[in-house]
Amino acid sequence: MCADGLTVRAFVLLSFRRCVTISNKELHINEEIREKEVRVIGADGSQLGVMSSKDALAKAVEADLDLVLIAPQATPPVCKIMDYGKYCFEQAKREKEAKKNQKVIDTKEIRLGLSIDTHDFETKGNHAVKFIKSGDKVKVSIRFRGRELGHPEIGTEIMKRFAEYCSEVAVVEKPAKMEGRNMFMFLAPKPVK
Repeated sequence: MCADGLTVRAFVLLSFRRCVTISNKELHINEEIREKEVRVIGADGSQLGVMSSKDALAKAVEADLDLVLIAPQATPPVCKIMDYGKYCFEQAKREKEAKKNQKVIDTKEIRLGLSIDTHDFETKGNHAVKFIKSGDKVKVSIRFRGRELGHPEIGTEIMKRFAEYCSEVAVVEKPAKMEGRNMFMFLAPKPVK
């Protein structure tokens, strides 16, 4: 039992939950700022000097804005007078824009067999070309079964043929390699010149 009558486990859970909520918050604003003295930057970017946090908060309230602690590690800590809601909105907008500009490259897999026929080979090749043109990488695999394990050279020939079929749009990123019962090869889009 702890001092408040809580069990040790409940105390640990409560303190953990409290720590998590504190660590999730990004910036301290207004009354959350506990420092005695802070360096204040005005809403227009001008230096207002070092003052007590109460005086800084009074200036922010006077301007109908928020006091935000932007550099707590500085000596004295730096606060800025700004519209915190607008700042958060613009920050989220910038993050969303950055996320939109990212290109996620997926790896698609094409499975071939040792006894693949011409039409099946062309169909799989056309799928690989379509994937590569859309910006994805392609993993080409052949699974060897039973006696086929004794003839890895046939798999190597099929892989070479497949790489030649896709050579207009793709380059071989990793050449054909045997791993256990499977042979793998990776194709990537050709770099844009």
